[in-house]
Amino acid sequence: MGSAKAKIAAIGLRPKTGRAIAVVLRGPVEAVEIIERVELKLVDPQIRGTYQPYHQVMELPWSEALLKAKPLVRAIEKVAVKAIAELARELKSQKLTIAGVAIAGPVDRDLTKIGNYHIRAHAAEGLLFRDVLQAAAATNKLKYQCFAERSLPEQAATALGLPATEINERLTMLGRAIGPPWRADQRAAALSAWIALARV
Repeated sequence: MGSAKAKIAAIGLRPKTGRAIAVVLRGPVEAVEIIERVELKLVDPQIRGTYQPYHQVMELPWSEALLKAKPLVRAIEKVAVKAIAELARELKSQKLTIAGVAIAGPVDRDLTKIGNYHIRAHAAEGLLFRDVLQAAAATNKLKYQCFAERSLPEQAATALGLPATEINERLTMLGRAIGPPWRADQRAAALSAWIALARV
């Protein structure tokens, strides 16, 4: 049973503007280990505007901005689908079963209520890069779940049955084992993957 659990992995993702921090954990859940840490590029260098698509149209009325940004959003989705496919292929080549993809991102919000164009563009892009990762996981036929980053500690405590102090200590140990960079983004991605493993 232990060796079977060691063959199960989960991909944790923390979306950022134009990229995603990915941390892959392998079970068993009581003694997880990192088998991959990588930054996935979510920008098409051939298409101007895919880094910050809503900044290109931020001064338009919001409904019009959404319409104008659609081609850029589609281009980003294609890049995300390919990035997740390549990561999944690499894991499968190591004879690992992918339990799923876990994304730590922003909470949903009503963008129409944000009056400042620039702040709205940033908020829209935060949601966009989270959403394209969900779409990429679905396209690659991988189960996915999304966590609000701010509630990750509480969700982890429930899923793992461990106190927050122990979870933080273990995350710190994982970071020491793999070395830098190991900042808040990597920790959030790792914690998301850990929750996903616990839910298998």
